[in-house]
Amino acid sequence: MVYVRLVGHDFKYEVGELVKLFFFSEKIGFVEDHVEAEESCILIENSISGDGKLSETVIYLDGEVVSREVEDISSIDMLELDEKKQLKTGIKKSIYKAIAKLKSRKTPWGILTGIRPTKIIHSLTEKDRTVPEIKSLLAREYLVSDEKIALIDGIAETERQYIYPLDKDRYSIYISIPFCPTRCVYCSFPSNSLNGELQVPEVYVDRLIEEVRGTMPMLEGKRIHTVYIGGGTPTTLSPSQISRVMEEVYRYFGREEIAEFTVEAGRPDTITGEKLRVMKSYGVNRISINPQTMNRATLAAIGRSHSPKDIVDSFELAREIGFENINMDIIVGLPGEGEAEVAHTMDEIEKLKPENLTVHTMAVKRSSKLKEEIESYNLAEQMQIERMLEITRHSAGDMGMQPYYMYRQKQILGNFENIGYALPERECIYNIMMMEEKETIMAFGAGAISKVYYPYEDRFERVPNVKNLDDYIGRVAEMVERKKLFK
Repeated sequence: MVYVRLVGHDFKYEVGELVKLFFFSEKIGFVEDHVEAEESCILIENSISGDGKLSETVIYLDGEVVSREVEDISSIDMLELDEKKQLKTGIKKSIYKAIAKLKSRKTPWGILTGIRPTKIIHSLTEKDRTVPEIKSLLAREYLVSDEKIALIDGIAETERQYIYPLDKDRYSIYISIPFCPTRCVYCSFPSNSLNGELQVPEVYVDRLIEEVRGTMPMLEGKRIHTVYIGGGTPTTLSPSQISRVMEEVYRYFGREEIAEFTVEAGRPDTITGEKLRVMKSYGVNRISINPQTMNRATLAAIGRSHSPKDIVDSFELAREIGFENINMDIIVGLPGEGEAEVAHTMDEIEKLKPENLTVHTMAVKRSSKLKEEIESYNLAEQMQIERMLEITRHSAGDMGMQPYYMYRQKQILGNFENIGYALPERECIYNIMMMEEKETIMAFGAGAISKVYYPYEDRFERVPNVKNLDDYIGRVAEMVERKKLFK
């Protein structure tokens, strides 16, 4: 058990997220008094003193001081006037340094716990701060490693050509198909298992189209940019259902202005030639075929019934039908996998030569089966995760790819990241826009979340749909009403 006591401030959320980086599997509790911590437990005590100019962190083990760190808050330079941000940074730096002494290691992202580190670069660049200034800030105040600074600087540079100039009238759409053949152990998405027996209910498609139709009047005078159909597994739709959805997309949003149309073909046990031909005929120009791993034993362990050969066969079928931009997702840190298994997966993917590769680091999500059964699985440690990610980086480079977007998740193993790699000019525009939150995303379907962007204020409003399938089917009119925020 790890106890945390805060004196002079109440930044529980920020401190809690930081402490989790070092004590991933420990229970963390906040206490009011020094004496509340139990014996044989760690107490992290942070206090503000000196008229708010000093942040002191003291760590106790069995009542004895084992680490201490003081940070001068007044000396922190965030490159912008924001006293609250300066205060939080000073608090987090002293806590981070005190824990790092005790744990004898650092985390590659320093005190950053947010999921979009590149937003710091974009935000400060928009305020005319130079790249050297921003890099210095990341190293000096956020304690980010040189490797990670170089990573996000390169990604931000690639993203700029798609993000700018900002356009208040441009939007993308996301369509949620929240169904899968079975539920994977790591999955936390609002997906409904069909157990290989049922097709997606036609009533869901009916309600989805109803939501699209009802939202269209709010988008008059706006310009569509990209379309992304995700899930779940969108290819659980039948060919006729795929046709219906795409017909309605074009009916209400037009076809000529769509720069990119992505469908997550996802699992090979849902892919057929007929479905791929329907998507191709409707102008889908990017698909994902997501193995997660090319190791048969792991596929079985995570709840997938298909084989590595099924993945290869589906990929080759997509190529035969004419898809020229294919993404493949993998996950590093899957139960029971080490460097040899990741190397094998990358060797097999290199043979297929996809245009995109998305590398996810395993995140133990609260609503996943993996979280419920965490003690039953052998999850990789930080150093091993780092070596496995290095394998994927080298492999992506060997295929001629460069990182073009990234994000981090809570409870991600080793405090690492998820990275999208792509061949030059094959970057997924939707992924960039969705991640950097510089464009409105209108989202449809159960569990989908619209994000309405206001560029002049550099802010967005989230407009969530209900997650439960039955609730969505019965409340589509309400989902349309919620979107009237977008004007």
